[in-house]
Amino acid sequence: MKRMLLTGLMALWTGLAAATPLPEWVNSVPPAQMHLGQALDTRSGEWLEPDELVERIRNADRVLLGEQHDNDDHHRLQLWLLQRLHSERPQAGLLLEMLTPAQQPLVDQAYATGSSSAALKEQLQWNPGWPWELYGPVVRWALDKQVPLYAANLDRSEISELYRNPPPLSPRYSEVAVAELRETIARSHCGRIDEPQLGGMLGIQQQRDMRMAEALAAAPAPSLLLAGNFHVRRDLGVPVHVEGEAPVVIMLHEAGKPMPGPEQADYLWLTPAAPEQDHCAQWQSE
Repeated sequence: MKRMLLTGLMALWTGLAAATPLPEWVNSVPPAQMHLGQALDTRSGEWLEPDELVERIRNADRVLLGEQHDNDDHHRLQLWLLQRLHSERPQAGLLLEMLTPAQQPLVDQAYATGSSSAALKEQLQWNPGWPWELYGPVVRWALDKQVPLYAANLDRSEISELYRNPPPLSPRYSEVAVAELRETIARSHCGRIDEPQLGGMLGIQQQRDMRMAEALAAAPAPSLLLAGNFHVRRDLGVPVHVEGEAPVVIMLHEAGKPMPGPEQADYLWLTPAAPEQDHCAQWQSE
């Protein structure tokens, strides 16, 4: 009995010692908010500690990790998760919505020749629409660890062509998904978009998700895709276009917002919310 007790205490101590603390929060922590930093299993309703989340997904071949682009805490947790997963088993590929095929040769060259941190942003011709101070740490980590980076977005020329000649929508979408895609695209353009522009933007959204699905399928396993939360959704994003076994979907989710269910994600990882920004204010003042 004494030996069993000591064994149990040793296992508990080892587990606690192995736990890796999360980064400090950047955004304001809401008062009396439970479960910050924990992940909700949307099917079972169980709240998981971060290291328990790692244990759940460590054997997954493909993981989709969604973010709100302007939330600093989301980017810090992404890096934390990549580091933890890589310590459990080598990460074979990291795909970024923020990289285009035109940048892939520049990425490959950076691996071949190396680059100083100061020059890396310019060497990759990084799109300023994706703030380097948020995405640079993940890119540098991948280069330092020799984890291959893969472009997962469309080139500007492809987007222009899709806007002029929108493709037909995939029959894989449900009517509900199409309606939500259209409504979300219209809202994100502050109600200033109408047909045929709306159809063009819908075609671009579809092709972006299809490209990400294709890139994920082509990448070596285990691979992880970083993209916006809307892109990783099971019901209308990349998973709609994935062939074969479904990827694991984790959405970094801001506390205080409605909690999606398993139709959208496998896990919701709870964080403080970024300050609200009114992206339509400029248009409303015109």
